[in-house]
Amino acid sequence: MSAQFEVTASPLPEDLATIGDGLSAFNDADVGPSGRKPLAVLIRDAEGKVIGGLHGYTAWGWLFTQWLFIPEALRGGGMASKLLTEAEGEARSRGCHGAWIDTFSPVARKAYMRQGYEIFGELPDFPAGRTRTFLKKTL
Repeated sequence: MSAQFEVTASPLPEDLATIGDGLSAFNDADVGPSGRKPLAVLIRDAEGKVIGGLHGYTAWGWLFTQWLFIPEALRGGGMASKLLTEAEGEARSRGCHGAWIDTFSPVARKAYMRQGYEIFGELPDFPAGRTRTFLKKTL
């Protein structure tokens, strides 16, 4: 089989789907189906507009929080804890036994640790001058 390489900053959605579908099929055969399911906890304003929240997914018994954003006006009031508590509750109802998250914000790292997350890995200078920290929690 011959192969050619193309480097691109704008891959087509169907090309990415081919990669994702292939990897999913490989993993399903190797370790079993992931049961991957999206999970979001949305923060809405008085008019119902989404202004922040948490987005991630559950798979193989784990919750992964991919994005967590709190608007400036709501920071410092325990909002991260509330979002994580909601997501963790849903993850438990889906049968998850653990959760993980990563950040390069020292403030977020402290918030996650207050929520019971513990550091399991670090990547220095990602981005430059910061450390990307990986945290986990048993649910």
